[in-house]
Amino acid sequence: MNREEEILLKEGGMLPVMEHFYTLQGEGAHTGKASYFIRLGGCDVGCHWCDVKESWDPNLHPLMNAEEIAETAASHCKTIVLTGGEPLMWNLDILTSRLKELGCTVHIETSGAYPMSGHIDWITLSPKKTGLPKEEIYQKASELKVIIFNNNDFTFAQEQAAKVSENCKLYLQSEWSKRDEMYPKITDFILLNPQWQASVQTHKYLNIP
Repeated sequence: MNREEEILLKEGGMLPVMEHFYTLQGEGAHTGKASYFIRLGGCDVGCHWCDVKESWDPNLHPLMNAEEIAETAASHCKTIVLTGGEPLMWNLDILTSRLKELGCTVHIETSGAYPMSGHIDWITLSPKKTGLPKEEIYQKASELKVIIFNNNDFTFAQEQAAKVSENCKLYLQSEWSKRDEMYPKITDFILLNPQWQASVQTHKYLNIP
């Protein structure tokens, strides 16, 4: 990376893009909605069950012009999802400003482990024990999505739910490889705690990205 690229990366003019694609949102409150995903490379939260570990090293992914990727995304639809990796590792101001100019609604899926940046309309906060969210993001979260890998994660979910606003939607989602074991437990938990809802990775059942 040359000096000019380093400056552009810091300012958010260029971003490491692992992939970008048009599909249906598979999870949470907007399940089934046509969305354009921009997956940014780079994450140091280190979830052992992460299903996109190839996103962790930002150096493996090409730097792309933020305004150009915004224009490509907006040409497909107006619901844009920023994901990763951990998208908040990067300055999202330029990317999201251009998306908003183009009439887009901008969603982000984040662990919350880094400070907020950019113009975001919908925040999916998916906290991880290995890198807890910054305190300021809890009250901004639109939905809280806790991944259930083992029984201890139900306690973690309740601890995290206590920090978000009363308007934040609450979701429990099984880690994919544990779904046969954990969804019956998630069902039982929600029946006892009806403020929660179940989230399912519907895109995997539909065999789409």
